[in-house]
Amino acid sequence: MSVQVFNTKEVQDLLKAATNLGSQDGNARGKQIVHRLLGDLFKAIDDLDMTPDEIWAGVQYFNKLGQDGEAALLAAGLGLEKYLDIRMDAEDKEADIGGTPRTIEGPLYVAGAPVRDSVSRIDIDPDQDAGPLVIRGTVTGPDGKPVADAVVECWHANSHGFYSHFDPTGAQSEFNLRGAVRTGVDGKYEFRTLMPVGYGCPPQGATQQLLNVLARHGDRPAHVHFFVTSDKHRKLTTQINIEGDPLIWDDFAYATREDLIPHVVEKSGGTALEMKADIYKEIEFNIELTPLVQGKDNQLVHRLRASATA
Repeated sequence: MSVQVFNTKEVQDLLKAATNLGSQDGNARGKQIVHRLLGDLFKAIDDLDMTPDEIWAGVQYFNKLGQDGEAALLAAGLGLEKYLDIRMDAEDKEADIGGTPRTIEGPLYVAGAPVRDSVSRIDIDPDQDAGPLVIRGTVTGPDGKPVADAVVECWHANSHGFYSHFDPTGAQSEFNLRGAVRTGVDGKYEFRTLMPVGYGCPPQGATQQLLNVLARHGDRPAHVHFFVTSDKHRKLTTQINIEGDPLIWDDFAYATREDLIPHVVEKSGGTALEMKADIYKEIEFNIELTPLVQGKDNQLVHRLRASATA
């Protein structure tokens, strides 16, 4: 079909009616966004000459996406979450704001992890395939001085690439490999944990289904997520990659950043730290927070997140 109907009065009137643009009722911003997105879809159908079969295949795909609960995973895999970071990076550059680089949150955070003072051991469940790891560092402000009472949250996968709370095997405790630390006056934090591995999208899930169409893999390198919050600074959402992982620069979620690949060093003395072995790996990841903007934290993102009780 070669006809173009998008610019006709009939279609433009349909768009206005479907989004109720002529009414003072409803949410004005919501109507504006839906009108634009629906209009872009209608125009794409015209421009690409999409068939009814293709449209209904897409509708069915979104049904599966919802059933699988993978919308947030797909947002990462298609670069939507990275795009939001690019926009915030540009805004910070314009305002001459630096600090530790942000990167995507991902879909697997769980609120409610117990907060410890300075140090937290988070390898609650045994994992024979993972060696001990210490992640430590200092939280500072833009002036380089330590930040006291900052809360550093950390979460990552086990040696099978599964996150607690979302583990399909049911083998992990609710907050295994998840924790939170409140810094002291020295700004220091430390997590005693196990070395993570990367993960892949569920092979039969909606995200991988679309990635297959695009001839893309759905794998991530080994990484560790962080939230860092402080009353006097903006919230930082970031993650580090584990040095040496072959997928560091081939992350399906586009989260890798040059400054977020800290060195991994081998140390002894893990027994004294009550770790599973005396020889352990250590990562030093120092964090620089950024100032509030006109007294407000413009980095807070309100999205539906899982929660549990420790």
